[in-house]
Amino acid sequence: MNRREFLQTGSACGLLLLKPRTAFSYQANSAVRLGLLGCGNRGTTVATSFSHSTTAQVVALADIFPDKLAIGRSHFDDLNTSLSRQPIDQKLLFHGPHAFEQLAAAKDVDLIQISTPPFFHVQHLEAAVASGKHVYCEKPVGVDVAQAKQALEIGKRVKSTQSVDVGFQCRSAPPIAAIAERIKAGALGKIATVAGNYYAPASEEKVHPGASPDESRLRNWLWYRALSGDILVEQNIHIIDLCNWILGAHPLKATATGGRNILTHAGDCWDNYQVDFTYPEGVHLSFASTQFGNSGFDAGLKLFGADGTATVPYSGPVQIVGTQAWAWTDSMNTSGPVKFAANGSFSDNLAFADRDKERTFIDSITSGQSHNQIAAGVETALSCMLGRMAGYEKREVTWENLLAHGETYKLGMNLDQFA
Repeated sequence: MNRREFLQTGSACGLLLLKPRTAFSYQANSAVRLGLLGCGNRGTTVATSFSHSTTAQVVALADIFPDKLAIGRSHFDDLNTSLSRQPIDQKLLFHGPHAFEQLAAAKDVDLIQISTPPFFHVQHLEAAVASGKHVYCEKPVGVDVAQAKQALEIGKRVKSTQSVDVGFQCRSAPPIAAIAERIKAGALGKIATVAGNYYAPASEEKVHPGASPDESRLRNWLWYRALSGDILVEQNIHIIDLCNWILGAHPLKATATGGRNILTHAGDCWDNYQVDFTYPEGVHLSFASTQFGNSGFDAGLKLFGADGTATVPYSGPVQIVGTQAWAWTDSMNTSGPVKFAANGSFSDNLAFADRDKERTFIDSITSGQSHNQIAAGVETALSCMLGRMAGYEKREVTWENLLAHGETYKLGMNLDQFA
């Protein structure tokens, strides 16, 4: 199967098939005014993709740091000019610790894209939802159990006219959506076990001359558990989400090992995990991850069933081997090294993931068919926290143990210093 055949025949396991006006162009009067909260690498990449893939227009920017805001303004003014759109109005530029509140209060913004460090996601989500705006929130929805529970309460307050998406774009990648549909329809028979991995290079240090220790910590948020949630919750979450989605359940318990064996720079995140998740009906996910060095990149799932095996990688053949053999024929890289994308914009099997995710989201706004993904985002975040807690505490942790734990992370700094 290729992408054209998939769009013509597949239901994509709940992936909304795009209407013609969504797939090719939006009506001229249906533009959505987007405010970007967090002008870093991933935030800029996603907002740029929104601009190219949909009629959403970036009209406002917010960031705690003035220099990041200035870089973002230059980029999006140039982008808007290239798309025959207006530059960003000075009154819609916000910086400092209260920039998120100012953006939420801006009447000229319809949609807020939350691309701040994960520690702030739930706080910023609450302000955006309360403002009545549509929200695109990057994963994870919370870095600890307390934030996850808070997010669930926020989800209950989302209006029927609001759309809220969580950044699990891998579900929207056509090859992954197509194979997931077949697995859910029983192509593998009874699933016995799953193997997953996310092997990634180390994150690079963000150096800013004259930065205080607190500022350096914020700029290098990936290195700190409180700010990022650790690699299992911040980065590896995409693979856990795919497993939850395909199996239609979250893990019931987990055991884990891992540690900080290679990294020597500042911070307290682990550089490797090995987790055994137990799902309903005794299905196990054996998951392993690394984030150090620069020895290449590999991420994906492999599901083993009574009637076949499914391979679901970021790069390489997407296929089912067995009694219902099937393959996606448009995979662009079937062999050779895989390139890691620090900004989250991957090629190969994920080449259309961001684009199709964004088009479906914007269509939910312009069509009035709103949806709310907060609860699903929280479920996956908690699944990763389950594995993290099992590793940190060196014991088996059940879903009930996790929810009763009351886990809370503290920021450990006063943000008013950045006013």
